[in-house]
Amino acid sequence: MAWEQCVQPESNLAEGLFMHALAERLWDFPRSLTGDGVRATFEVLGSHLADLKVHEVPSGTQVFDWTVPDEWNIREAYLIGPDGQRLIDFAFSNLHVVGYSDAVDAVLTLEELQPHLHSDPEHPDVIPYVTNYYTSGWGLCLPQTLRATLKPGDYRVVIDSTLEPGSLTYGELVIAGDTRDEVFISTYICHPSLANNELSGPVVSLAIAQWLMGLPRRRYTYRFAFVPETIGAITYLSRNLEQLQSSVVAGYNLTCIGDEGDYSYLESRLGGLPIDRIARRAVLATSQPKLYSFLDRGSDERQYGAPGVDLPLISLMRTKYGSYPQYHSSADDLSFVTPAGLQGGFDLVRACITEFEESTYYRATVLGEPQLGKRGLYHAMHGRTVEDVVLLRTHVLAYADGQHSVRDMAELFERPLADVEAVVAELLTHGLLEEVSPMKGY
Repeated sequence: MAWEQCVQPESNLAEGLFMHALAERLWDFPRSLTGDGVRATFEVLGSHLADLKVHEVPSGTQVFDWTVPDEWNIREAYLIGPDGQRLIDFAFSNLHVVGYSDAVDAVLTLEELQPHLHSDPEHPDVIPYVTNYYTSGWGLCLPQTLRATLKPGDYRVVIDSTLEPGSLTYGELVIAGDTRDEVFISTYICHPSLANNELSGPVVSLAIAQWLMGLPRRRYTYRFAFVPETIGAITYLSRNLEQLQSSVVAGYNLTCIGDEGDYSYLESRLGGLPIDRIARRAVLATSQPKLYSFLDRGSDERQYGAPGVDLPLISLMRTKYGSYPQYHSSADDLSFVTPAGLQGGFDLVRACITEFEESTYYRATVLGEPQLGKRGLYHAMHGRTVEDVVLLRTHVLAYADGQHSVRDMAELFERPLADVEAVVAELLTHGLLEEVSPMKGY
């Protein structure tokens, strides 16, 4: 199905409005790699996805080359100036505290305080998003404009947080299809109040899951993972690698998919997979297409496409992470992410899934080039040229490798889809092709 058939008219933003309202509901939760903010988020998501299963992995668990960290929770944080005024308050924005900050209750001079403050001189009016996941320390984030007004004197800093053994929380949803072949959809759920990066991924994933559950039938089984970025993907892989490698025929990492900018696709590690071609077509059909190499990676495609894991996975985005000025700051808010932007992200994912569901893949049943003449599929006399239909038959057989759909072939051969479909039907009649699932992995 073409992109245009999956896109909603501008006046129909039903999914976009729902997703934006859901993002508003989730906005204030103090999400991080671990902690109660993540659990509260799953309580809301679970109210919309009854079969969502939430898993807890204890701190200290070895997951490949990593270790599940201690659990971090925060109740409040603030900075009081020399005049007694509260200058920074975690209750106003949970971006004010560096993620995984140690607990602190101290009075510091401005000179002592400055190394613990983080601002962005290039974007002086925003609060930057800063984390400190795997080392000890603490910090506060504030706009550069506020930082420039700080006067000498004594400042009281309070960060009421805990870092202690607990668990890492992730969510999983499986929607059964007609086959056990799986389409894997992953998004991350560790960011605090950032709308594009990363409330857009979870809310679009949830809406896609609801759409899939509403279909009368599904060829593939769909597996959703809602995980903390990096450590969550690694943890999920360490617990499910054999299942994923044996079953996944396509995968999508959804991130930064709710603004009104670009439509972006980041290819699989080696490129050229069935889902690469589908995503490329879908993105190029949009008004603002952007294509990225795996060399441009920076999200969880790093884990799913790593050598030895090798899942057939791409990333779908609106404006790619790191390429918009609001990225990792308080400007990545619910005015930057809009119902129309979310609707466009949803439509992109739906278009890719729909084409994948409808695509057929074939494999030649004989080794080497089959003898077409004895089947009446080759001309009796061979001159200097090969008849067009004969050449098309040989092209189809050459690319009947389980990796090229009929539409892929038509695009590659620059031939009408109907012509390729007719040749495929003919070769099936003669037993020279068999329908197969698309390739799993590399």
